[in-house]
Amino acid sequence: MTTARDAGAPGDLEEPSSDAVTPTPRWQLALGSVVLVALFASPFWGPPALAHLDFFRVRKVELLGVRYTPAEDVLRRLAVDTTRSVWDPLEPLAARIRTHPQVESVTVTRRLPGTIVVSLVERRPVALAPTPAGLRAFDERGVQLPLDPSRTPVDAPIVTAAPRATAVYHLLGAMQRETPRLYARVSSIRATGADEVVLDVAGLPVRALTTVSLARLSDIEPVERDLARRQLRAAELDLRYRDQVIARLP
Repeated sequence: MTTARDAGAPGDLEEPSSDAVTPTPRWQLALGSVVLVALFASPFWGPPALAHLDFFRVRKVELLGVRYTPAEDVLRRLAVDTTRSVWDPLEPLAARIRTHPQVESVTVTRRLPGTIVVSLVERRPVALAPTPAGLRAFDERGVQLPLDPSRTPVDAPIVTAAPRATAVYHLLGAMQRETPRLYARVSSIRATGADEVVLDVAGLPVRALTTVSLARLSDIEPVERDLARRQLRAAELDLRYRDQVIARLP
């Protein structure tokens, strides 16, 4: 602690007291620094030794990348409290969090002196689909996620395609990542046959095969622009025929 003192008249200096603190020799400071570096650098005995110090007790958990996964679920699986040290092994913590079905990957790091940082990559919902329990969220694998859309808002198209049409979920996942503007325009996808679907793209029905690619689906945009230039609006666009986009007018 530094104590402030008003300056006196020039030349009025206080004589040092007999119990003045003697500066620590430089060699002792250097030795202390070497010891600290050795503690932090040693992967074998450094962290176990530091783990016993109260200074490194866990005081805070920071969650990054959490949007759909309830924070309380992550903390429950993490299972750390102030009796734990940030120097405790981190991989067991990450392994417990990976068991959550909403989590795709996780990295757990420490920020000294007392913070555990959990960085999540979540499985993002790409579609809502009807189930016996009502609408539920699905990821691009076609796997149901532990989300209740009535509690956690999910902005995604409603899919009523055949349950085994995983290609539809793959398409929506690619669309969400690569062409988010087009993804935002799709409000629903419904099955019209064993291998056909109709997408509602901003109110425009687009008929396609369940195996339609993202590149092929993007072919509708120049057709829409051409129709708008001629002040026309199609009743439906059909992508089922190779290298053609058929615009059916009202």
